[in-house]
Amino acid sequence: MKRRVLLVAASALSAPAAATAQQSYPSRPISLVVAFPPGGQADVVARLAAPALERDLGVPVPVSNRPGASGEVGNSFVARAAPDGHTLLMGLSFMTLVPEAARVNGREPAYSPDQLQPIALFSLDPTVLIVPASSPIRTVEEFVEDVRRRPGAVAYSSAGNYSALHVSVVMLSQAAGLDMLHVPFQGGGPATAALLGGQVQCMAATPSAAAPLVRDGRARALAVWGRSRLPSFEGVPTFIERGFEGVEFYIWVGLFAPRGTPTSVVDRLRMAARSVTEAAEFQRAMAASGNTLDFRDGETFQRFYDEDTARGVRVVQRLGPIQ
Repeated sequence: MKRRVLLVAASALSAPAAATAQQSYPSRPISLVVAFPPGGQADVVARLAAPALERDLGVPVPVSNRPGASGEVGNSFVARAAPDGHTLLMGLSFMTLVPEAARVNGREPAYSPDQLQPIALFSLDPTVLIVPASSPIRTVEEFVEDVRRRPGAVAYSSAGNYSALHVSVVMLSQAAGLDMLHVPFQGGGPATAALLGGQVQCMAATPSAAAPLVRDGRARALAVWGRSRLPSFEGVPTFIERGFEGVEFYIWVGLFAPRGTPTSVVDRLRMAARSVTEAAEFQRAMAASGNTLDFRDGETFQRFYDEDTARGVRVVQRLGPIQ
């Protein structure tokens, strides 16, 4: 009887302690890491979300840019951080390709995608295939026919080897059996300048980058790498519509924590992220920045993350090393 009383007392004491531990998060400022320099897509979303997260969580949420090695520096920093919810990553979709690119080139990856726990997806945009307005190519069918007629002669620019703008075109090439010439640049800006300057014949671009070019009559959109058409490009078909099943590539931005972060902390962060995206001010800011708001969390985000990672990894594995 005495032993039972002690057990009940211990249980009664531990319950408030557990509740207190959950309520103590966050106990200090939260570092929101971006693995790229200021001004990029992940950085823009992070700086829009940070003030709203601060209001919801009650602590400062400074954005910390840790660029280097195509995002490897910042991503691995968060992957190795203490899993207590005080170091988070505003990750860019490219983060799932970096480890596989290292592996196929004979280098040990600095981190693995499964070391990062998906919290919430903020934005999701499929890439868009564009050609200069002066190009005679007006449809996907004409584009594919032209590339097949001139193997190795049709050039496309990208933001660098294994970048999203590179891998999306490689995905199309693998699915359609195309032989194209890749011309990598250091960033999307120079890649776009090469297209407009006539150095290359096409490129994959984000919708926010492609829209003003198409609107101003400087470029023409041929197809979208999404599963469904974009509202801002209603007349532009998807590759899937045109019979290229599996040609689906997205540039997305999402919130991550180190794997092993307590469930209670993950749940609290999901609630805060949802609160951020429901705010009209955040929605307006995202639209103004050219990022398509697409909130997903829990199993929905995890499932998308796993499927998207698998698609990209397969393309990189088939692509192999780049000298």
